[in-house]
Amino acid sequence: MARLSSAQLYYVLSGNDFTLDINNPADPKLVCMGNNPLKIQTYGAVLSLFVSRLIKQVNQKDRLKSSLIFDEFPTIYLNNMDSLIATARSNKVSTCLGIQDFSQLRKDYGREQADVILNITGNIISGQVNGDTAKQLSERFGKIMQERESLSINSSDTSVSRSKQLEAAVPASKISCLSSGEFVGMTADNPDCKIELKTFHSEIINNHNELKKEENSYQQISPVRIINNTMIERNYLQIKDDIAEIVNSELERLLHDPALSHLVIKKKK
Repeated sequence: MARLSSAQLYYVLSGNDFTLDINNPADPKLVCMGNNPLKIQTYGAVLSLFVSRLIKQVNQKDRLKSSLIFDEFPTIYLNNMDSLIATARSNKVSTCLGIQDFSQLRKDYGREQADVILNITGNIISGQVNGDTAKQLSERFGKIMQERESLSINSSDTSVSRSKQLEAAVPASKISCLSSGEFVGMTADNPDCKIELKTFHSEIINNHNELKKEENSYQQISPVRIINNTMIERNYLQIKDDIAEIVNSELERLLHDPALSHLVIKKKK
């Protein structure tokens, strides 16, 4: 608990600037929370608290379409994440989980919970991964009929034979050798709107100039609230003073009440 006593956490946890109902039609908002790599265990508990509350606020009927994106998902722990993925879709909430490797999810969430999370997701997009993760993804993508051609040459004749055989749509070896910017995946569809290319292998081409223009335009229209160290430190000291005042007032109340004075333990000099 002593690790949670920091000026930064006091400032974040004591604020009442906004509520976590990000998809409220009357007051939609964008919330971004980040962890500190040097204090993952300490800040992870606070992030889990915020996210758990946010999920309850978002996963309700008659709200706006919204998306919950968890990058480096194993760094925080959320109970019943599988229930969120299963039920939030009916409330127009999409859930995106970003993990480095499936083994990382198993280590932090346990094998059973990790398998449920992987199997319940309908859309999977993956970059280069190795080992068991690549094998599981290859099995997940399934097999398709692929044509094979063999060429036989002898002294008197040349023959070509063609055949069809079920083979992995995306072999594990191909997933293990993807370059930067290449990815494979599988998408879910509806019976009335089927996707022909459910399993795909594609490449992202970044246009840095266009991204720079979008970033500049966003910065121009977005309101910015400047928070300096002085404000954070002042808030930290104010909370400590408030707590000390509450403790002193409670001690005075107990000491002046004969029925409660025995609850105060006095140290012998």
